[in-house]
Amino acid sequence: MTAFPFDIVGFDLDGTLLDSHGDLAHAVNHALAIEGRPAIPAGDVRDLIGGGAKKMLAKALELTGGAVPDARFDELHQSLLTFYENNIAVETQLFPGGEEMLDGLAERGVKLAVVTNKLERFAEKIFAELGLTDRFFTIIGGDTLGPGRAKPRPDLLHLMLERSGGGTAAYVGDTTYDTGAAAAAGLPCVAVSFGFNDKAPADLGAASVIDHFDELIPALQRLG
Repeated sequence: MTAFPFDIVGFDLDGTLLDSHGDLAHAVNHALAIEGRPAIPAGDVRDLIGGGAKKMLAKALELTGGAVPDARFDELHQSLLTFYENNIAVETQLFPGGEEMLDGLAERGVKLAVVTNKLERFAEKIFAELGLTDRFFTIIGGDTLGPGRAKPRPDLLHLMLERSGGGTAAYVGDTTYDTGAAAAAGLPCVAVSFGFNDKAPADLGAASVIDHFDELIPALQRLG
């Protein structure tokens, strides 16, 4: 087998590796119901995801009647998180081709990482419930390094590289948070068009865009 050009491949979670919009929709609608707001269809919640739960909730409140006072927002945010933690992997699953893609990278000796803006404990729980934890050498969350260090800052990707012990790396994501972090960290980024894109896939600033996970390994080979 021809040598693979990357020793490490990092993945975003929501909208990249995992289609989590159903469970996130239930959580955000739980918070909206507490505030007496109408539910948002799960398909529309896809457009609100990216940047963490606070940003998702803020967008949902704007759509359903406007912002609330900070203290109330904090209460609703905590309710959302509690509901989500208790129902984190009811509908969530790998995107099509994800398992085969992960197998293919592992067969090539690639170290796999998760770097997400989701809280670390949530990311760890979701992969544990899906039986995927052992596939990754590290799972890094938006709070792993403390406040203000999440994507699009490069800090979490720098931590991935530090924990990997070195080597060539690439990152895979679905939003400008991901492409921005990769660019700031000096890593090539592949964007998935099937995720929760906050811009048209071609406008995300990625080095390559794929429409299915069976395209990822060839795309990384071309980038290398």
